[in-house]
This record gives sequence, C-alpha cells and structure tokens, in this order.
Amino acid sequence: MIERLGGRIEQLRKKHGLSQEELSIAIGINRVSLSKIENNERKITVTELQSLSKTFNISVDEILNPELKPKISIKLETKKNLRKHSDIRISIPEKNMGKFEQVLLYILNKVGSKPNVGETIIYKLLYFIDFDFYEKYEEQLIGATYQKNTHGPTPKEFITIVERMIEEKKIIQIKHKYFRYEQKKYLPLEKYDLSIFTANEIELIDEVLLKYSDKSAKELSEYSHSDVPWLSTKAGEDINYESVFYRTPEYSVRKYE
Repeated sequence: MIERLGGRIEQLRKKHGLSQEELSIAIGINRVSLSKIENNERKITVTELQSLSKTFNISVDEILNPELKPKISIKLETKKNLRKHSDIRISIPEKNMGKFEQVLLYILNKVGSKPNVGETIIYKLLYFIDFDFYEKYEEQLIGATYQKNTHGPTPKEFITIVERMIEEKKIIQIKHKYFRYEQKKYLPLEKYDLSIFTANEIELIDEVLLKYSDKSAKELSEYSHSDVPWLSTKAGEDINYESVFYRTPEYSVRKYE
C-alpha cells in the first residue's frame, strides 16, 4: 500500500509513461514543484488534484485512496489504537456509539434550543467536529461514517443512535416551522457525561459550535460543499477522513510546516 500521496502520484505518472516535466506541464506547475509534491515536501492544492484527476482519468478520491474498501461496523467500545501495525492513518474507523451519544447530548444541551438548529444543522456540526478533530490530532473523536448526499455530509449511524436515545428517553424529537420550512428538532432530556471527554475534545467541539451553530441550514450545507473531503467524494459514497490533510486554508484547522 502506498503510504503517502507523493508516492501515489509518482506511481501514476510512471504508469502513464510521463516524465516529471510532461506531467508538470499538464497540470500547470513547474517541474520543481511536482518533484517536491512527489517527495512529500510540498502540499498539493485542490486545483492541482483536480488537474491530476483529469490527466489520469480517475477520480480525486481514487488518487487519495487507491485501495479504500471500508468495512462498515458499529461497536460499543472505547477508542482503539488507530495506527495498528503501521503508521498509516485509517480511513473509516470502528464506531463508538457511546461517544456519539454523548457528543450529540453535548451539542443539544449547548445549542439545541436555537431556532435554526434542526437535524440538517446537527449533521454538519457532527461532520466538522469529526473531520476537524481528525485533521488536528490525527485521532478519531466519534469516527462516524459520513455519506455525500445532496444537502451535505450525512452521518449514516445517526438515525439508529437517535431512535435508541428516544426510546431510552435521553432526547425527544419535535417538529415545528422555521420560517416557511418544517424542521425536525431534537431536545435533550438529560445532561452529557463530561468525564468521557478530553480537554482537546471539548475545546474543539466548542470551537465548532461557536463557528457554525448560528448559520442557517442552507448556509452550512453550501459551506460544507467547498470542503475538500466533500469535493473529493462521489455522490452517495462515504467521505474519506484522510482527505482532510489536503484542505484549503479556509477550512484547515491545523498549522502545517
């Protein structure tokens, strides 16, 4: 398996019989820049990734993830060591249902009563919490599976978890009108368990809530559509966590050398 993007690009270039000079011209950069990308000395931009996609006639996701075949499973367990036998970041982790519940309770206790915070907003808050944390710390917070749908990233485990929480009387679901639109809202019936969170997790969740919880569903959906993880995924497919490391400065939450 290719561990770094530079090696993947070099492999594709050689597979197509291209020199560094030829490929650099094709994607609109100089040969020295391409050499640095292949040697992992320089980050590649979204525009350059899209140009490579056209040149090699494959999707951006296939460039980032040549062997991505995630096994979807839901388990009640604590976080495991994500590195396992190598230093490769995994793309789709095993799920932590208990952590998902507590993060959702935290969100609902903090911002659930805001009139704009319905199901669509919650989807996006969960997405940015998960993907921002993974980019910043290279570790999973919830580790949910997010699918690329029309209105933005959608956590596939959400319905199952919410139904269980409603049955256990941890939250309630209500429907009401927000402007002209019917909105599905969730309100907490109990507090979150602060003891399961680390200081870094609380800090990042609070940052996401502060930054996004006042936006409308339309604004936040449109904003998520310009994030690299969304752009690099085909409609209906699962969004790969690894793609956060190729975010544009507007979305990135990590300082890179």
